[in-house]
Amino acid sequence: MKANEKGFALVLSLVLMLAMSLMGGALIVISAGDHKSNNRNEDYQQVFYVAETALFEGEKYLYNQFMGPWNTSTHKRNTSARSLPANKTSVYTGGMTAKNYTQNSVGKENYLLPGPLCYNSYRDIDRGDLKVVISESWNFGVVLKDSFRFATQDEKDEVDKLKKYYYQYFITRIGSAPYRGSGSSVKKGANNTGKDGMAYRVYGCGIKHGSDPTVVALESVVVLPK
Repeated sequence: MKANEKGFALVLSLVLMLAMSLMGGALIVISAGDHKSNNRNEDYQQVFYVAETALFEGEKYLYNQFMGPWNTSTHKRNTSARSLPANKTSVYTGGMTAKNYTQNSVGKENYLLPGPLCYNSYRDIDRGDLKVVISESWNFGVVLKDSFRFATQDEKDEVDKLKKYYYQYFITRIGSAPYRGSGSSVKKGANNTGKDGMAYRVYGCGIKHGSDPTVVALESVVVLPK
């Protein structure tokens, strides 16, 4: 071996080791980024399903008022109390009524103050004149827990994880919704003088509580016949 070639194998080994270390580090960073992205996508999907629950519950509330409140004791509807619920007189600012949870029932780390988080997720609301029929906040994990008649320890542990998920909805009565046949639309300037139906808009949110909460906001329109 020539004198000027001494130590070449050592230098080459160091260069290859450095290159492999850089490649390994890059793969770790890419893998961690993909894992984080997958977690975000999974969170979004779960919160989206909870938001769909919010819409369903809001629509169910309107149906129950229209058909007559359900009496859980007699298992019958009070048809004499049927109504098309009206908006409250005060302008709505985003507050919610916590229906099935307290800080003690869900734990301090999971407790979501029933404030305007859902309300603030909608940009096209007329905040100076919005009036609502009702606004409610429900803990998704507690709803599931209450639905269990019997539960294994694994199921109880899973429900505890879901106590960081909430669904919230608020409903506004839009006004009269005259329509002729199928496919007609509800006009934005509708009032209460029509004879065909009454329109309501349901705003529903799914929320994963945390330091950086995930919120999915959905909405639908329900028309009830007069």
